[in-house]
Amino acid sequence: MIIEKQSYPRAALIGNPSDGYYGKTIAFVFKNFQAHVQLYQTPELELIPEKSDVDRFENICDLAAKVDLKGYYGGLRLIKAAIKVFYNYCLQSEIRLDDRNFTIRYGSNIPLRLGLAGSSAIITATFKALMAFYGVTIARPIMANLVLSVENNELGIAAGLQDRVAQAYEAPVYMNFDKKIMEKQGYGEYEALSAAPLSNLYIAFRRNLSEGTEVLHNNLRARFNIGEKDVLAAMDEWAYLTVQFKQAMEAHNHDLMAELINRNFDLRRSLIKIEKGNIEMVEAARSTGASAKFTGSGGAIIGTYTDEKMFENLKAVLSEKEIEVFKPEIGDKS
Repeated sequence: MIIEKQSYPRAALIGNPSDGYYGKTIAFVFKNFQAHVQLYQTPELELIPEKSDVDRFENICDLAAKVDLKGYYGGLRLIKAAIKVFYNYCLQSEIRLDDRNFTIRYGSNIPLRLGLAGSSAIITATFKALMAFYGVTIARPIMANLVLSVENNELGIAAGLQDRVAQAYEAPVYMNFDKKIMEKQGYGEYEALSAAPLSNLYIAFRRNLSEGTEVLHNNLRARFNIGEKDVLAAMDEWAYLTVQFKQAMEAHNHDLMAELINRNFDLRRSLIKIEKGNIEMVEAARSTGASAKFTGSGGAIIGTYTDEKMFENLKAVLSEKEIEVFKPEIGDKS
């Protein structure tokens, strides 16, 4: 039997980057792109590399270009670390795994280095496949924690819970990371929301733009830890924007949703240095009347439009700047 599982990129809709600072956010996955894992029983345990894992290049220029695009490591390290964390979790939870081996392969067409959580999508798909192979059930909040631990603890990748929660639920999720809640139960308060009020969203990206998550959060973390007033006030406001946005969603108040999206980015811009090309994307989108903010740490934006005429104008304006625009296929709560 061949097991095939998928996971999808994440878009942070409102509240980011407060998710790593006991704040509140809403995020969702969209199915326009995917990471997929294929797993089947074999005599030995084997991991099959994808193109980005193979250390063979046409020439030195090809090597440099691929390192710039995909970094020094492919996805096999994500798979290895995910298998280890899954095994250790089952061991600690006294879940007996039967004595079978498997071969696992993966692939992904999620655009890289744009803050769309492509790495955690590979890990989440791997967890889903392992759970199906061994007949193990892991609650979604716990799976999100485990996926995060793969990146944080095993691989030393700076990351937060928001992406992994959205990928675990595969729906728009309201997330409350209040410190007391986190300390009490080990994860936040999560509520899956209907995708119906999000019918007028767009996502846009330019593949040659990104701002590293680790750079942003290293600086922000230091400022947060020393109690910088502006940073603490911003975290409170981002959390408040999320509460307001949830209420606007429930009321189908699209004008307020657009206003809050814009405020989310404007607050970020007042606090954090942003690359010129990323500001240009946001401003170009807003010039059409659409709202706009980052989906993550830069390179991709998200926002709302009022009608098809505005959407077509948005596409035309951004395409002149070689920016791709599409409507996200949003997962919905089940």
